[in-house]
Amino acid sequence: MAKVTLHSPDMSRSEQIELLVDTDSTYTWVSNVTLERLNVKAKTTRKFKTIDGRLLERKIGEVLMEHMNEKATRMVVFADKGDAQVLGVDALEGLGLEVDPITKQLKKAEALLAL
Repeated sequence: MAKVTLHSPDMSRSEQIELLVDTDSTYTWVSNVTLERLNVKAKTTRKFKTIDGRLLERKIGEVLMEHMNEKATRMVVFADKGDAQVLGVDALEGLGLEVDPITKQLKKAEALLAL
C-alpha cells in the first residue's frame, strides 16, 4: 500500500489516500467520489478489459499526485463502487518510483530508462 496525496486542480484542497500498488495496471484508479470531491473533471471515457474478460467503461481525468516528495500530474480512472483503487505503472513512472524486487516496497528509481 502507498499513501498518496491528491491535489485539486486549483491546489485549494488535497486528500491523502491509500492505494494498492499494482504493476499490472497501467492507470491509477481512484474512487470517483474522491475525485469529484477534489473537483477533478473527467476528460473522456475509456474501455477497460477485466481479468475475466468483461468490458468496463470508465471516465478518466488528470490529477496532481504526490508520494515520497515527488509530484506529477497523471491520468486517473474514476473508479466506481466495487472497483479496486490502485496506483498503476503510469503514475509510478511519472513519479520516478519503482518497486524494490527484494523488499516489495516503493523506492525512488535510481535512473529512468532513456530509450
